[in-house]
Amino acid sequence: MNKVYINQSFEPIASPILSANTYSQIAVLVDEHTKKYCYPKVKALLPRHTLIAIKSGEERKNLETCSYIWQQLTDKQFDRKGLLINLGGGVIGDMGGFCAATYKRGIDFIQAPTTLLAQVDASVGGKLGIDFNDFKNHIGVFKEPAAVLIATDFLHTLPAKEIRSGFAEIIKHCLIADATMWEKIRKRDLEKQNWAELVPHSVEIKKRVVAEDPTEKGLRKILNFGHTIGHAVESYFLKQPRKKLLHGEAIAIGMICESYISHKRDFLDEQALYHIEEFIFSIYGKAKITSQDAEAIIPLMMQDKKNEKGTIQSVLLQGIGNPVYDQKLSLAEIKEAIHYYSN
Repeated sequence: MNKVYINQSFEPIASPILSANTYSQIAVLVDEHTKKYCYPKVKALLPRHTLIAIKSGEERKNLETCSYIWQQLTDKQFDRKGLLINLGGGVIGDMGGFCAATYKRGIDFIQAPTTLLAQVDASVGGKLGIDFNDFKNHIGVFKEPAAVLIATDFLHTLPAKEIRSGFAEIIKHCLIADATMWEKIRKRDLEKQNWAELVPHSVEIKKRVVAEDPTEKGLRKILNFGHTIGHAVESYFLKQPRKKLLHGEAIAIGMICESYISHKRDFLDEQALYHIEEFIFSIYGKAKITSQDAEAIIPLMMQDKKNEKGTIQSVLLQGIGNPVYDQKLSLAEIKEAIHYYSN
């Protein structure tokens, strides 16, 4: 795995890499938010470059936006010695990395994540992709960035809802890999969490797992805890603007549902399930999911990337810090879990 650099500010981690660059051209990919709040903080630190701006939002993570990015690189006559710096959250990192990995069979890219979600999860591990029709990250590749530059100062540019969304992945990392840290975070309010401790903690967990299983043939699947149901919930509500959920909000739902299934299978004791749902509800509240919503959500799981031979596969917990992957879920279990969450 390529280097992940973490610092409070961007300059100390970016300058050594960019000052020594041998790239023919550099482009920086931003959305309207990172163009306004983050790009001004880094512009003077970067060598001469092209700015590529796209609109924000998961609904823009598609082939149409990729075509625009590829066209910008083509118009600027980028060759295979070019570099793309992805300055933004998970959408920018996923899609920018995908565009870089496929442009002229691949140019280098650097992930410069600006959201908590991207810093603790999306930017690390080399998973790149875009959504296709209603299926999240349906088209993609594995490709490591040249570097990941995590400046925690960027977190100060975020609204509270984005911090809350990113925190879901920190919760996930604790539940699958560190029972001690889970006990620590669940006893603190969101505003009292220590990001200087938790960002490197999550990055280290993900790096360790990815190093052992780069292309998700086995162990890396544990990083999908909460995502089998959560991704389907996210995809479903993405089509309903008034109910749209952020990624972390949907994963929070998925973690409660998949913890419930773990409990029903006698993997997870009642107290652990109670602590999980109590803490997650205290942070995220409860989204309204009707029985009609549930009926529409379940078919979206049939296209989950972990599935095999038409069966829905998930990650469950055999106690806090002890995940098990390749667990087949029945439709009845999923319906019951969503009903449990909703009531």
